[in-house]
Amino acid sequence: MDFSLLHPDNIDVKYNTLTVQAVNDLSIDYVCENLTKEIFERNSIKNLMTNITDDERVIKYRGDIFDDLLRNPILRTQLEELLTDLSELRELEKFQKDTDASDLWQLINRLREIDGYVNCITSIKNSLENIEIHSEGLKKLKEIVTDIHDNTGFPQLKQDIAETLDKARRIKSITIGVNLDSFLRPTDAGIISLNTHTITDSGLLKNFMSFTSQNDELYTGTAFTSLKSFHPQNQKPGKVGMGVVVIGAQNEVHSIMKTEPPTGSDQLSANMTKTVTAIVKKIVKEIKNTLQKYIGISGFKLVSLVPEIIFYIRWAELIEKIQQKGLTLCKAQVLPTADRELYTKGIYNLKLAIKRTQGEEFEIIGNDFEFSDKGRIYIMTGPNRGGKTTFTQAVGLACLLAQNGIYVPASDFKFSPCDNIYTHFPADENDTVDLGRLGEESQRIAEIFEKATDRSLLLFNESLATTNVAEGLYIAKDVVKSMRYVGTRTIFNTHMHELARNLDRLNSEIDGTSKVESLVTEVENGARSFRVSIAPPQGVSYARDIAVKYGVTFEQIKKNIDEHK
Repeated sequence: MDFSLLHPDNIDVKYNTLTVQAVNDLSIDYVCENLTKEIFERNSIKNLMTNITDDERVIKYRGDIFDDLLRNPILRTQLEELLTDLSELRELEKFQKDTDASDLWQLINRLREIDGYVNCITSIKNSLENIEIHSEGLKKLKEIVTDIHDNTGFPQLKQDIAETLDKARRIKSITIGVNLDSFLRPTDAGIISLNTHTITDSGLLKNFMSFTSQNDELYTGTAFTSLKSFHPQNQKPGKVGMGVVVIGAQNEVHSIMKTEPPTGSDQLSANMTKTVTAIVKKIVKEIKNTLQKYIGISGFKLVSLVPEIIFYIRWAELIEKIQQKGLTLCKAQVLPTADRELYTKGIYNLKLAIKRTQGEEFEIIGNDFEFSDKGRIYIMTGPNRGGKTTFTQAVGLACLLAQNGIYVPASDFKFSPCDNIYTHFPADENDTVDLGRLGEESQRIAEIFEKATDRSLLLFNESLATTNVAEGLYIAKDVVKSMRYVGTRTIFNTHMHELARNLDRLNSEIDGTSKVESLVTEVENGARSFRVSIAPPQGVSYARDIAVKYGVTFEQIKKNIDEHK
């Protein structure tokens, strides 16, 4: 069964993986740590998030499933209760592949697992029947589990499991008969019976001890007439071991014992365990034959849905917490991939929302933004700590969430999916020793352009700012020209205000479908507003506003000095 909650049936999905740099720059690990504390779940969610596709059908499919689960907390609760049981079924496929049984304990546990499987299918079926669902994925899941439940003999299966478990549990002891030679070595032995009672010291063992304490002659009573087909010892000297032969019913399981030359050693005790193992193997074989007619691969494959269910549930839990803090999130609307557009209102950074759920109190500013014919490459300028990095990251995280079908931190979000998200944030000092900071940055830029297409999203944060202004500006201009030539969607935030000037000339000099535009973070009354708008770079005006706010213009300083003379 190829059913998945991540993509529709019969779709050949192509995935691209986020680079290590993008995972780091978008703070994916931080996000996953706030989704779950379980390492397995965290790694699974991270893997699903960072392998993205721009297939519009897949994104809509996921978005509809997430919408259903977010709107139905009762369904999420019921599914989460089943996660443990489903996880325990991961090993069930091995049951059909085993050629040998291990022991009776493992056998009984396997039966319990299959009983758990039956209960899981029943519970999922009941959960999906009792709510209103709209998504293609959950409707298909409902159809699958209903078919398994109704058409694979579940009532008879449960009865067979119960009977087989009872059969295995009723074996309490084994009676074994042993023939001895003149040296009191076992020559042959056989299983007389499988018993439903245990042997106690008041029975066989007590009688044996009483016998060994007597001085009379050997007991010459009636022989065991129920002893079945005893097997003689192996006549070849020097061989030690035990072979097992299984013939017909369980009470016809016999052991062939092989002994050494007369040394006084007794192999009987060591071989009893192997004899019991032979019985268990017989039981396992019977159980496999019984269950094979019920349990198909389609049923076992449902356990592959565990990571997918966890993915949706953990995200729904986080989104619900954010909503409870009064923050707005929305379901993304998917536009044609070829349009390379994005229209959003009130977008903000997911990380800020997470901090709010942790009890931090601060105002979150939402922004309106778009990628369209008005501009697809934005040179973003503004004051330090004015929100440039936060906004750049916010756009990347929003696109990543939208492409995974998760609600987006915004009041409205329409977008054309991107084939990948490439980031270029400042590197750690330790990573730049060999090439130097400028060399390292240039190399990473070159690697991005080796892979980027007109459907990619590029996020540059203070790139090329670690060298002198002239060198950085020279390289940055060529990089922006290359972005326009490729046709990417880009946010390039920088302190190089000159990079955002004369963009009309740049757009006319280079052929391309991505217009380069200037984006600024605004300052109001000398204070950072954390709002963005399309406008020419303000450069000196920012500094003037800040200087006035803190009273460090020449006029203010002079006035203060004169007043204190």
